[in-house]
Amino acid sequence: MSDNQEFTVNDRRAAGTDAAGTDAAGTCREGQGKPLGRDEPCYPPVALSTFLLSLAASAMVQLGESPEPETGQYMQNLPLAKHTIDILAMLQCKTRANVTEEEAKLLADLLCQLRLSYVRKTG
Repeated sequence: MSDNQEFTVNDRRAAGTDAAGTDAAGTCREGQGKPLGRDEPCYPPVALSTFLLSLAASAMVQLGESPEPETGQYMQNLPLAKHTIDILAMLQCKTRANVTEEEAKLLADLLCQLRLSYVRKTG
């Protein structure tokens, strides 16, 4: 494009979307997640703390500390629990310089709780 040519920008975003990223039809704006269904809202924005809590909840189920969501039964899978705890430890090492103080504390607390539970189960 030469310096003398002009261009125009057409804004094709839908007018009338709300702050949550949904419009009257229940569809999401780009980057706001995907709706679960016609009458359901968009997923919340992804955050490190929710990701860490999700992994920790999975580890608690694998340790037999929480029931499986689908069956309601308590079952242990200690090798898988160790793997999930190791994933959280890896995230702690790899994200050390890029997390907030609150995120670092949350991760440290989760790891402490999960490791103690694992040692109780295996020791």
